[in-house]
Amino acid sequence: MKRIAVLASGRGSNFQAIIDRIEDGNLPAQCAGLVTDNPQAYAITRAKRAEIPVFVVDYSRYADKGEYEAALLEAMDQCNADLFILAGYMRILGRGIVSHFKGRMINIHPALLPSFAGLHAQRQAIDYGVKYSGCTVHFVDEGMDTGPIIIQRPVPVCDGDDGDSLAARILIEEHIALPEAVKLFCEERLMVCGRTVRILPP
Repeated sequence: MKRIAVLASGRGSNFQAIIDRIEDGNLPAQCAGLVTDNPQAYAITRAKRAEIPVFVVDYSRYADKGEYEAALLEAMDQCNADLFILAGYMRILGRGIVSHFKGRMINIHPALLPSFAGLHAQRQAIDYGVKYSGCTVHFVDEGMDTGPIIIQRPVPVCDGDDGDSLAARILIEEHIALPEAVKLFCEERLMVCGRTVRILPP
């Protein structure tokens, strides 16, 4: 059984979706830890309820990003995980960490990449006038939301949508897509060929 760990900065609803799929037997994994940069994150409460170890690496306690990332790397290494999942982790990881966990780290983004990378993706989609947005699970590389794509789920943009209403509908799909991608990784069914991720049969 694969060991996974989650990085989250806020309420952790995607983290909860992963916990739920493990508990109901649909995700063959053991969650080895939650790593957070926010000591007030509600994700911590979720982890404690599920008896998952918590590693708090509070950015404000470090002199600079280099010092912070050294502590973050140490915490991640302590998880001894096969896969790290960025689920609402609101900091850009440095090249050292990305390189250290190359091929072992995925991210969930609330847009159909490569469109609308970065922050406020839902607002970007509405401002641009697209008819469909959605979510993307991808491997993490050195760029911002540029890694090879594993899964995408589309969501229609409705008349009268604002960033919050679109985000709420996208989040429903995130809770499906992220556990599915994690399951495929744990079943060793993902093969990266350049920019393409092939999903192997069971």
